[in-house]
Amino acid sequence: MDQSEKKLNAAKASLEYIQNGIILGVGTGSTVDFLIDLLPSIRNKIEAVVSSSAETKARLEKHGFEVSMLNQVGDVDLYIDGADEATKHLHLIKGGSGALTREKVLAGAARKFVCIIDDSKLVGMLGTFPLPIEVIPMAQAFVARQLLKLRGQPIWRENFVTENGNHILDVHNLTISNPLETETRLNQFPGVLTVGIFSHRPADVLLIADNSGVRTIGQ
Repeated sequence: MDQSEKKLNAAKASLEYIQNGIILGVGTGSTVDFLIDLLPSIRNKIEAVVSSSAETKARLEKHGFEVSMLNQVGDVDLYIDGADEATKHLHLIKGGSGALTREKVLAGAARKFVCIIDDSKLVGMLGTFPLPIEVIPMAQAFVARQLLKLRGQPIWRENFVTENGNHILDVHNLTISNPLETETRLNQFPGVLTVGIFSHRPADVLLIADNSGVRTIGQ
């Protein structure tokens, strides 16, 4: 089974969590794209939908959905998103698409956060995937120097500006043995807007698609 089939299966499995009258938050990325393409089949269940990026908003609108702003709807009943890495403890690295700040806001506003991945994203410890950190432009070099002191290798994501007008540093070779501690520490650097570690607000449910089907961690 190829990765596309696995991603589709993970997306299909998440549909079970969409109840009638739901306010749904939708993340960003290739696995979520499969979910968005499935949503018209259950359109009648969705009261409102909020997106984490312009890319997601455009795909939802292409399928005829009116996309609301988070400020309009208040809390989100369910947020569904993918991840670049995930552990069995439901801790994640996100932000490969660059939408980590809005994704983290939606996750924080959600009563339930369901993360959909294929088995290649499941890891024993976070950090093989370079950790995205969103920084305000004037702080980019300063934050990079602090990351070097932690033995990380920050690389500026060139020719990329987030929807919030900021830059991304992708941090390579950073050991993340304690995601909660690392997330807290990195968030303290002045100029950091968001760190791509999702541990203080982890996923509630992790749906992992592999060759034998989809397994679930969490509830």
